[in-house]
Amino acid sequence: MENFLQQVINGISLGSIYALIALGYTMVYGIIKLINFAHCDVYMLGAYIGYFCMTSLKLGFFPSMVIAMLVCTVIGVLIEKIAYKPLRNATRIAVLITAIGVSLFIEYGTMFFVKANVRAYPEMTGFLAKSFAVGGLKITAQQILIVISTIILMAMLQFIVKKTKVGKAMRAVSLDKDAAELMGINVNSTISFTFAIGSALAGAAGVLVGIYYNSIDPLMGVIPGLKAFVAAVFGGIGIIPGAMIGGYFIGTVEVFVSGYGNSLYKDAVVFAILILILIVKPAGLLGKNTKEKV
Repeated sequence: MENFLQQVINGISLGSIYALIALGYTMVYGIIKLINFAHCDVYMLGAYIGYFCMTSLKLGFFPSMVIAMLVCTVIGVLIEKIAYKPLRNATRIAVLITAIGVSLFIEYGTMFFVKANVRAYPEMTGFLAKSFAVGGLKITAQQILIVISTIILMAMLQFIVKKTKVGKAMRAVSLDKDAAELMGINVNSTISFTFAIGSALAGAAGVLVGIYYNSIDPLMGVIPGLKAFVAAVFGGIGIIPGAMIGGYFIGTVEVFVSGYGNSLYKDAVVFAILILILIVKPAGLLGKNTKEKV
């Protein structure tokens, strides 16, 4: 039982990270029906920005995470303005290919500047270096921080989407972009704001992953990004609560496969879940199948 509960704790920690990344995927898809594969590389940039803040600027964890979120916000908006906005009326396949191209550009552009070496994140000190034993379970301060940070960021996101004017604009654009524009909503600004929020969450996830796994590299966003995409699809892509549920589910499944089976199979199991959900319920757990007239 202790081993089972320990795996649950580890799964919640990992799932929190996947949920933060998945929120970026699902928000952008909900607004403009785009799968932004460059999102996982914004997460990678967030990890590097946090790393340089901690090592070069000698800042603490919290200031580093805030700076990473702010810089990633700017990067996300620039990506939308430069790469996606000119293709607003293009075919979906053209935009999808562009997203893959932007992803590769960021990955290998980063590799050019910082090299392909794996870098070790600075060791945490003070409270973040502590671990606690609770009834035979080991809970690290970093795991507590990851879960609390994720809950706070998700709560802030829900408040923005449900209670603010820009959140109402996001929901309106998601339902009907043309009608929202006729009602006086600035669609371009709303889309940019969506990219900004998603990129900020990805930046936070990058720093949290850095302190959790203690290593970063230019290709670190590829597999976690794909798993976060699976989480978004599982919960119902375009639905914010679905991304949260999917993130925690995928994180928990991965940890249990590693703990009770073989860690070599954890990626295969996650992508098998993607295939299964697309066969059984393509709209996702919280999604609804919509019929279109031909």
